Amino acid sequence: MDPLDALRSLMLSHCPPLDALIVPSEDAHQSEYVADRDRQRAFVSGFTGSAGLALITHKEALLWTDGRYFLQATQQLSSRWKLMRIGEDPVVEAWIADNLENDAAVGVNPWCVSVESAQQWQQAFSKKNQRLVQLEKDLIDEVWKDRPQSSVYPVAVHPIQFAGKPSENKLAELRAKLSENKASALVITALDEVAWLYNLRGRDVPYNPVVHSYAVVTTHEAFLYVDGRKLTPEVKEYLTSIGVQSREYSDVLDGIRLLTAGESCSRLREESGGEISCPDGNGELERSTGVADDTAIEEKLKGKGGLVWINPGNCSFAIYKALPAEQVLLQQSPLVLAKALKHPIELDGFRKSHIRDGAAVVSYLAWLDEKMQEVYGAGGYFSESKCSNKRKRLESDKLTEFSVSEKLEQFRAKQEFFMGPSFETISSVGANAAIIHYAPDADQCAEMEPESIYLCDSGGQYLDGTTDVTRTVHFGKPSPHERTCYTQVLKGHIALDIAVFPNGTTGYALDILARIPLWRSGLDYRHGTGHGVGSFLNVHEGPQWISFRPRARNAALQKSMTVTDEPGYYEDGNFGIRLENVLIVKEAHTEFNFGDKGYLAFEHITWVPYQKKLIDESLLTGEEKQWVDNYHQECFKHLSPLVSGSDLEWLTKATEPLSVR
Repeated sequence: MDPLDALRSLMLSHCPPLDALIVPSEDAHQSEYVADRDRQRAFVSGFTGSAGLALITHKEALLWTDGRYFLQATQQLSSRWKLMRIGEDPVVEAWIADNLENDAAVGVNPWCVSVESAQQWQQAFSKKNQRLVQLEKDLIDEVWKDRPQSSVYPVAVHPIQFAGKPSENKLAELRAKLSENKASALVITALDEVAWLYNLRGRDVPYNPVVHSYAVVTTHEAFLYVDGRKLTPEVKEYLTSIGVQSREYSDVLDGIRLLTAGESCSRLREESGGEISCPDGNGELERSTGVADDTAIEEKLKGKGGLVWINPGNCSFAIYKALPAEQVLLQQSPLVLAKALKHPIELDGFRKSHIRDGAAVVSYLAWLDEKMQEVYGAGGYFSESKCSNKRKRLESDKLTEFSVSEKLEQFRAKQEFFMGPSFETISSVGANAAIIHYAPDADQCAEMEPESIYLCDSGGQYLDGTTDVTRTVHFGKPSPHERTCYTQVLKGHIALDIAVFPNGTTGYALDILARIPLWRSGLDYRHGTGHGVGSFLNVHEGPQWISFRPRARNAALQKSMTVTDEPGYYEDGNFGIRLENVLIVKEAHTEFNFGDKGYLAFEHITWVPYQKKLIDESLLTGEEKQWVDNYHQECFKHLSPLVSGSDLEWLTKATEPLSVR
C-alpha cells in the first residue's frame, strides 16, 4: 500500500481526527542529515533530498523544498504529489491557514519539529482556530514496516591533538555563559554540539561523525544521554575524568524535567544531608528511608529550579513542552559560536587535511583523464579536440558517475587520518550536473560522456579536518557558451575570495560579490554561496553563512571561522557548473582602519587546479588572471611533494600559467 493511503486511514482514526499531517525531514535533534531510520519524509514522498517538508491532507500531498532540489524533486515525486517551491510558493503554515477549514487539526511528531517552527506554525494557525496536535505515537512508524533499526556503533574520544581544547575548558567556558545569562542549565540537543563539547565522535549518521545523544550541563554537573551499549570502558573512564555522568538516551525527558524541580539530584542531596536520591526509571524523585515527611522534600525542591536554556532552532518541541514555559530561556546555544570559532590546532589541521585531500583529488582527476582518453577516445583534460574513438565498448570498460566516484574515495582512503567521505559525492555528467545536489545511483546513473561537462562535488572526513571541494571539468571540446558560463562562475568565485570587509559584516552582505559577474550576463544560481565547515564534524555548520537567505544575517563573520566559496550556474537538461573552495576568515592588514572596526579577509585552503581550457581569458581582468596563476603556483608547491610519476606530470601541466596551453 502507498504510504499516503495508509497514513490517511490513520489520520481519520486518530483522536482527534487529523485534517493534515506534517512530515519534516529532521530527526529528534533537528539534524540536516539523518540516519536511515529517520528518513521519514523520504519514505513517505519518495523525494530523497536533504531538505524538505511533506504535508498530507485527505485530498492532497505537497512537498516543500528549496532551489537546490527543484529539478530533483520533479523527477522523484509521483503524480500524487505537488511540488511547492520555497521562495516562490506560500510557506506551509500559510498554505494550511488558507486552504484548510477553521478548527482543522494538524498533526506532527513533536520530536521532529523545532520549538521555533512549532511556535511559528501555531501563530499562523491561530488566525482560524486551527490546532497543532502533538502526536503521542509516530504514525510513520505504524506504516513503515521495514524501518531500519537504530545503529549501535561505539563512541570514540576525539584526541586532544586534533580537538585542540580539552572538554574541561569548554565546560568551564560554558558555565561562565550560564552565569552571564542567569541560567542554571543548558540542554544541548544538536548532535555536533554534543560531540564538540565532550570531544566525542561517533558513526550514527552517515558522513557526519556524531552519536545520537543529548547533553545537559548545569552549574555543577554534566550529563550525556546516550545508548549505554555504545560506551566502551575507555570512554566511560574518559567521561568520568572530565566530570560527565552518562545516562540512557531514552531517559532524557526524565532528566530534563528535574532541572525545573531542582538544580540536580546530587546537588540537592548534598544540601539536604542525603535525603534525596537519584530519579527512578519513571523520572520520579525517590525518597530515602531517612525522610518521613514528603511535604518537606517538596518544599525543599520548591523554587530550586532556575532558567533552563534551550536553543529554539534545534531543540525539539517535545522537550520544550516538558518544561514550564516560565522557566525556559529560549536563545541560541552558546556552543554554536564557540564551535564555529576554530582553535589554532583545529585550523592547523584544516590546512594539513586540505593539502592531503587536494593530492587525492589531483590523483583522481589525472586517473579520470587517462581513462576518458583510453575508454572513450576523449581529447582529454588539456586538449580541446573532440572524441575520436567511436568503437563499441565492453560493459566492463564503461565508466559511470557512480563507479568513478568510488574511485575518488579510494584515492582519499590512501591519505593519512582519512575516516570516510564528508557527504554523498555529487558526481554528475551533462544534464545531471544541472541537478544541484545530484547523487548517482549505482544501478541507474549515467555513463560518463566525453563531450559533456562533468561536475564533482566531494569531501573527506579526516581526524584533523573536514574537506569540501567542487571542480567542473570537460574532457572534450567545450562550447563557447560553456566556457563563458564557467568563466563567469570563476570570476564570482575569485571576487569573494579576495574580499576585504569590516568586522561585523555578515555573509548576507557578501553573497552579492559572487553573483555580480553572473548577473552581468543575466545568469544566477538558486543556492547559497557559502556555509561553515566543522572540524571532523558536520560539513555544513553555522551560524555563519554566505547567502541571500535571511538566516545569513544572523551572524557576522569572525576571525578563525571557516566558510565555503561556491558559486555556480545550472541549465536544466544541459549542464551544471560549480567551483568550491574552503576559506578561513583572517585579519586583513589594511592601510587604514576606518571607524576602528578592524578588517577581515579570507585565506583559501583548498588546493585543486581549475581547468584552463574552460576559462575564456578574454573575460578575465589582469588581476583575475594573476589570481589564477598565483593559485596554481601554490597548488604545485603544496601538492607536488605528495604526488609522483604521471600524477606529478599531470599536476605540473595543470598548474602552468594561463597563457601556456
